[in-house]
Amino acid sequence: MILKFLRAVKIARVTLRYGLDHIAMSTLQFPRVVALIDCVLFWRDLSAPRGVRLRKALEDLGPIFVKFGQVLSTRRDLLPADVANELALLQDQVPPFDSDLAIAEIVRSLGAHPDQLFASFDRIPVASASIAQVHFATLKDGREVAVKVLRPGMHKTIEEDIGLMYIAAGWVEKLWADGRRLKPREVVAEFDKYLHDELDLMREAANGSQLRRNFAGSDLLMVPEMLWDYCSNNVIVMERVKGIPISQTARLIEAGVDMKKLSRDGVEIFFTQVFRDGFFHADMHPGNILVSTEPATFGRYIALDFGIVGTLNDFDKDYLSQNFLAFFKRDYKRVAQAHIESGWAPKDTRVDELESAVRACCEPIFDRPLKEISFGQVLLRLFQTSRRFNVEVQPQLVLLQKTLLNIEGLGRQLDPDLDLWKTAMPYLERWMQEQIGWRGLLERLKTEAPQYSKLLPHLPRLAHQIMSKAAQDTHPNADLLHALLAEQKRTNGFLSLLTYFGGGLILGVAAVQWYGYWAGSL
Repeated sequence: MILKFLRAVKIARVTLRYGLDHIAMSTLQFPRVVALIDCVLFWRDLSAPRGVRLRKALEDLGPIFVKFGQVLSTRRDLLPADVANELALLQDQVPPFDSDLAIAEIVRSLGAHPDQLFASFDRIPVASASIAQVHFATLKDGREVAVKVLRPGMHKTIEEDIGLMYIAAGWVEKLWADGRRLKPREVVAEFDKYLHDELDLMREAANGSQLRRNFAGSDLLMVPEMLWDYCSNNVIVMERVKGIPISQTARLIEAGVDMKKLSRDGVEIFFTQVFRDGFFHADMHPGNILVSTEPATFGRYIALDFGIVGTLNDFDKDYLSQNFLAFFKRDYKRVAQAHIESGWAPKDTRVDELESAVRACCEPIFDRPLKEISFGQVLLRLFQTSRRFNVEVQPQLVLLQKTLLNIEGLGRQLDPDLDLWKTAMPYLERWMQEQIGWRGLLERLKTEAPQYSKLLPHLPRLAHQIMSKAAQDTHPNADLLHALLAEQKRTNGFLSLLTYFGGGLILGVAAVQWYGYWAGSL
């Protein structure tokens, strides 16, 4: 309780020092109160922009608040542009914790000392962040691995800070004019979920394993193998991968990496994860991406840190693909219709008005390279349009927006002349053809064939039960239903034969498609 009180006192002190109270109360209808506070706290220097002061306050409050600011920076539908842009500069860099604590955590989690588990264990960490740090080691069979260890006491620290955040969110809702629109408690709850997901390193290992399986055999992306015999909730061990950080462009060019191809590959990796798999790495900042320089895998992306992933269902993927294609074709009417049909915009929204607003947001960015446009600005204008038309920003798309901004940043760094639209368009069109064309139909039939084979034999009996029920319930067409039931009994054998024939046809088509796929003829 004392520690929690002291933490609250520190938060209050930092809040006053950087004038966060001034930011919150600047929209109140009591200017005299604000002026009085400024007189009492005359020693404060509030000359820096509000976004800068907020960023520095979060950095002073520690790594949990830094991560909160990073998550908050993705909610451009809620924040002013200047604040969101400043929060995006937050860096998740903290000093490493003592190696003896890391060794103690390994012993507690894996049941043995690193000297017993590994042929060698490097006590000096190679990377350190707010949640965990990484040590290199070598297995007894000579295989090089990376050992990720959760920071000691993280659960308790997070619970205390999250609790204080919920209290602060309640105050923001009550005291700030924009409080309810910002949905502070919902934002804190969203952060709470992401943070607890990151605390479970087994979940991260499973995410990495899934991503590795999705890109098995790919010449675009490499994902380290998880060594499950050495994994627990607080410690995970994975294959060590070697490469050049993607942010070090000079080293990449010196090594002979084709930067234009690298930028195009990054776009394809993004769209493959989103539209093919509906499962994407949602923390693709430069610190989590390497480029392989090994001869066998030269130029491939290497993904690290899988604590945050995003998932999309079939409805989300269909909605996004329609919108992306409509954007690329400048069919703004279709974009407006998709928003209304999906229920994300109110049903009484005028299509022509929403179409005009979307056109104003997107038309200026076409036929221009990445160095001349900013997705951040486009997203900002789209979010402003969303608020005007009461369009609901879907929570499952927030991580996608964050990832798209990461892709933009990488694209600017690798190839400022990259035309994202022209690069992505062929991939999206091919994906749509696979989804709604004959190939997509056959794929879905192949997937559903086992269910059809179980259901089809029961159709005559189910139809008879439904018609019998309707005939008993004083149905206005009861006489007709009785006649149909009699005819159904007379032709039951034929209907069953027809059912089996239909089921056989479906299974046959699926079998042919499977064979063609297996043989590589499609």
